[in-house]
Amino acid sequence: MSTLAGRVALVTGASRGIGRAIATTLAEQGANVVIGCLTNVALADEAVSQIRAEGGTAQVLPFDVTDAAQVRAAVSEIVDEHGRLDILVNNAGLSVDVLLARLKEADWATVLATNLTGVFHCTKAVLRPMLRARYGRIVNVTSIVAEMGNAGQAAYGAAKAGVGGMTRSLAREISGRGVTVNGVAPGFIETEMTAGLPEAVREEYLRLIPVGRMGTPGEVAALVAFLCSPAAGYITGQTIGINGGLYM
Repeated sequence: MSTLAGRVALVTGASRGIGRAIATTLAEQGANVVIGCLTNVALADEAVSQIRAEGGTAQVLPFDVTDAAQVRAAVSEIVDEHGRLDILVNNAGLSVDVLLARLKEADWATVLATNLTGVFHCTKAVLRPMLRARYGRIVNVTSIVAEMGNAGQAAYGAAKAGVGGMTRSLAREISGRGVTVNGVAPGFIETEMTAGLPEAVREEYLRLIPVGRMGTPGEVAALVAFLCSPAAGYITGQTIGINGGLYM
């Protein structure tokens, strides 16, 4: 079902994990997907090859979300090449996991620069083409940590909570002009990050999750794809949890 046929989508941090699943799913639904990345260009190229092998359309565009000039240049390149930019999925992010008392100021700044300021840069850059077209879908990938907290992730949680506030405020500003803004807050998802958890920690999380398992990147991607679709035109300013009932 090509619900996104003809649409152009930019997904940041899409070389692996949840971002790659989102890019693949949007392409499966007909979107022309631009995979944004910074360092994992080889993995991004693999993702593009996979999408093209399955009949989709995709390309890689390396840029740093923390650099406003690079972001503006990337968005301009997309609009110049395709004549439009309909969908932005802000997925790029990182975490420095350490107790707050030991958190270095430089690490705090790095986490906020990528996870919060990066979302600001990308979102601001796409507003002009979306508002001109009077159509757009912006989806911000936040985290369950923004809502319930997690020891050792004060910077990450603060940044993701900030994205939630930005999501709601921007939705009030622009939703009347055909552009919706929503967030998706994953819980514990089977990715490279969670694969490194000690078995005892994994078992404790599984005990706390009502559905009894971790989620998959594909499940997160399906939710994002719905929010990007025409069917979600009456949903805006929301952050939707996808966490197996861990946080209700």
